Amino acid sequence: MQKPYVVIPNWNGEDRLRECLDSLEAQSLQPHIIVVDNGSTDRSIEIIEREYPKIELIKHSKNHGYAGGVNPGFRRAQTSKINFVAVFNNDAIADKEWLRRLVSCLESSPEIGIVTCKLLGASGDSLDSSGECYTNWGLPYPRGRGEIDINKYDGARDIFAATGGASLYRVRMLNEVGLFDEDFFAYYEDVDLSFRAQLAGWKVRYVPSAIAYHQIGATSSRIKGFTTYQTIKNLPLLLWKNLPMPLLVRIWPRLLLAHTFFILRALLRLQFIAVIKGVLVGSYLWFKKLVERRRILRNRKVSDEYIWGMVVHDLPPNAHNLRRLRSAWWKLRGKHA
Repeated sequence: MQKPYVVIPNWNGEDRLRECLDSLEAQSLQPHIIVVDNGSTDRSIEIIEREYPKIELIKHSKNHGYAGGVNPGFRRAQTSKINFVAVFNNDAIADKEWLRRLVSCLESSPEIGIVTCKLLGASGDSLDSSGECYTNWGLPYPRGRGEIDINKYDGARDIFAATGGASLYRVRMLNEVGLFDEDFFAYYEDVDLSFRAQLAGWKVRYVPSAIAYHQIGATSSRIKGFTTYQTIKNLPLLLWKNLPMPLLVRIWPRLLLAHTFFILRALLRLQFIAVIKGVLVGSYLWFKKLVERRRILRNRKVSDEYIWGMVVHDLPPNAHNLRRLRSAWWKLRGKHA
C-alpha cells in the first residue's frame, strides 16, 4: 500500500497541534505529513521544527486561509506522483485506523475521487459531520452535525461533498478538476471541490469506519466577523460557479431570500464591515467565476438530473429562522408545513 500524504493547514494552532500530529504519526498506515503554516505568530513553527523533525514544513509569511493553506501540500503530492493525499484540520485528532480505512475505500473503486470520514466532536459523544449536503436552497450543511445518535450514520454511502476537516482525495481527480479555490479563502471551498468532482463524474463516498475528532470552530472563532464575511461572500459563488443553468434558476430565488436574511441578521448584530466587505468582494469575484463556470460546465460528464438527485430538497436542519419564515409563508398560502 503506497504511503499517502496528509496535509495540515495551520494558523496559530500550538494549543492543539501536538495532539493532531501525534495522532497522525500513530496511524496504522504511516503517512508523509506536511504542515503548511499560514504565518503563525505563536510557537507552532518552533514546536514542529524541534519536536517533529520528520514532518515537512511549508512556511507562509501571511495567512492564506484554509484553501491557500492546503494547496501547497496538494501540489507537493501532485509533483511527487502520489496516488492519494488527505487534508486534516490542526484542531482534529485521528483514530489509529482513520487513514488506512479511507485509503482502502479509494483503492476499492476507480470511480471514487474523494472519501470522507465520520467526524465526531472533540468529546466523541456527538457528530460534527458525516459528509456535506447541498440543498435546493443553495445552502450546504454538514450531515448530522450536533446529533447525539452517532450510530445513525453507520452506513457507508455516496454523499454530495466531503468535509474539509478530514478527508482523502485521489490525486488523479485533483489533476483533472483542480485544487481548492483560494478565492473562497475559508468556508464552502470543500463543497466547491466536491461539486466540481461530481460534475466531472467522480463519486464522493462516506466511510463511517474511518473516525476522527474535531474541535469545531477552534480557529475561525478567533477572528471577529470572519464567519459572516466568508458566508456572505462565498454562498452565491458556490452556486454561480457550479450549477447548470436549469438548476441555477430553480435554486437562485431561494438562495437570494436566504442570503438577504443572513445580511439583515448580520446588520442587526452591527457587523457592518463584514457585510459590506462580503457583498463587495463577492460581487467582484462573481465576474471572475463566470470564466471558471464556463470551463467547469463545458467539461461536465453528468446530467442535470443526476445533480438534482444528489441535492437535499429541504432547508438545512439548523436553519430554524428560515424554517419559521417558510412555515409562515405556507400558512398565508393555506399550505401545510
